[in-house]
Amino acid sequence: MGYGLIAVNGNDISLLEMNVLKLSSKQDAYERLQLIHKKVQQLIEKFSPNDFAIEAPFFGKNVQSMLKLGRAQGVAIATAMHAGIPVTEYSPRKIKQSITGNGNAGKEQVWKMLQRLLQLQNEIVYYDASDALAVAMCHHFQFNTFKSEEKKLNGWGDFISKNPGRIKFKR
Repeated sequence: MGYGLIAVNGNDISLLEMNVLKLSSKQDAYERLQLIHKKVQQLIEKFSPNDFAIEAPFFGKNVQSMLKLGRAQGVAIATAMHAGIPVTEYSPRKIKQSITGNGNAGKEQVWKMLQRLLQLQNEIVYYDASDALAVAMCHHFQFNTFKSEEKKLNGWGDFISKNPGRIKFKR
C-alpha cells in the first residue's frame, strides 16, 4: 500500500512523506487489514491532515483481487472517517489527467511530472508510493487550482497566461 502526504502553504507545495507499507502475502488477511489501519492511524496522528484522498478501485478481471483491494481501501477510508477527516475518491484516469494532462499516462510519466511539480531529486523506488503522491496532488489541484478564477479557463495555455507567477521552471 502506497501513501503520500503533501503540505500546502499558499502556492508552495512540499512533500511531507511518501512510502509504502509492505504487506506479506504470507500474513493472515485480517492481520494485513489491521496493519493498514495502524499505518493510516499513525500517519493521521503524525501529520494531522485536513483531507484524505484515495484512488477509486479500478475494475480488473480477477474478482478475488478486487475484493481484497476493496477491503483494504475500506479499512483506510474508515480509519480516516473515524478521525473526522473528509474522504474523496479519484479514478486512476482522473489522477493521471490531473498530473500529466493525459488520462492514459504511464507510471513513469506521472512520476516525472511529480518530480517537476515538487522539485524532487530522488528516483522512485516504489510506484505504489508515487501513485499515492499523485492522488494527493490531484486532490490539491481539484480543490485549489482554479478557486481564484472567475471565468472558466480554455486549456493550459490560458491558465499559463493568466497565472504567470505560478509557473516554476527548473534548469
